[in-house]
Amino acid sequence: MQYRSLGKQGLKVSALGYGCMGWGYSGGTKSDAVTFIRQVVDQGVNFFDTAEVYGPYENEEMVGEALSPIRNQVILATKFGFNIIDGQNKGVTSKPDHIRKVVDASLKRLKTDYIDLLYQHRVDPNVPIEDVAGTVKELIQAGKVKYFGMSEAGVKTLRRAHAVQPVSALQNEYSLWTRQIETDGILQTCEELGIGLVPFSPLGRGFLTGTLNANSQFDPKDLRSVFPRFTVKAMEKNQGLIQLLQQIAEEKKTTLAQIALAWLLAQKPWIVPIPGTTKMHRLTENIGSLNISLTPEEINKIRKKVETFEVEGNRYPDAVLAMTGL
Repeated sequence: MQYRSLGKQGLKVSALGYGCMGWGYSGGTKSDAVTFIRQVVDQGVNFFDTAEVYGPYENEEMVGEALSPIRNQVILATKFGFNIIDGQNKGVTSKPDHIRKVVDASLKRLKTDYIDLLYQHRVDPNVPIEDVAGTVKELIQAGKVKYFGMSEAGVKTLRRAHAVQPVSALQNEYSLWTRQIETDGILQTCEELGIGLVPFSPLGRGFLTGTLNANSQFDPKDLRSVFPRFTVKAMEKNQGLIQLLQQIAEEKKTTLAQIALAWLLAQKPWIVPIPGTTKMHRLTENIGSLNISLTPEEINKIRKKVETFEVEGNRYPDAVLAMTGL
């Protein structure tokens, strides 16, 4: 396994992490999740991503059960930032007292006495980010947290938070069909401040694997069922992007997923994607991307090809999109 550093504070993780969110949404049991997550560790991955809102709570419990026996071998990341009442997400909140309460609850579910990387899941416009960063700083000083992360934050907010408590990692969507962070200043700011980038959905929520098309059906529990890029019309049009990538994959004698991940890994040495899957052959395929070397010419060729294609549909519904980049 290859390793990369997130931020300048010493957080070193496997070059590919594992997004655990799918467990609890895929229909798999807790036993299935525990078995699979331990197999992920056996494959050399040591960086695991979860959140209290996944389930809610259920995902953290699965991850905790799976990793507690080998806690010293892994890096655990979880998130706070939503107001969960009676099992329902009632919007964002990052009040300091709420953060402390959530962290204590997450520690219990994860069966650990410290969280390696604690993210603010979404920015709360009603709480100064300095108060949020200051609270996480206190948790770090108390030994409950080791590193501070943010998710889907805008440049100004990221800078203000970093001035109070260094941000080790920013989690944002980034892939061959979602490249907004290249133009909105996020990527440049991360490089300037020494913040690692953790792209979620690096395979476009499965679309960039080439296994989805206009005939694909989604369970109502599957978030893609309400995402604009996964309507029949959008998936029909976006097949054009898959055709472009397929040509490149054939030239490299590899898969679409491996091309998508290899391209992302090649952008910066401090980028650590966290693809999620519940299938072992997909996990093996994803890890195989670490063995694919792209020349600068190939990287630029891929970029030029995808830039000629206009993706149909926003990555989120409008209400969810409004919660990002604050």
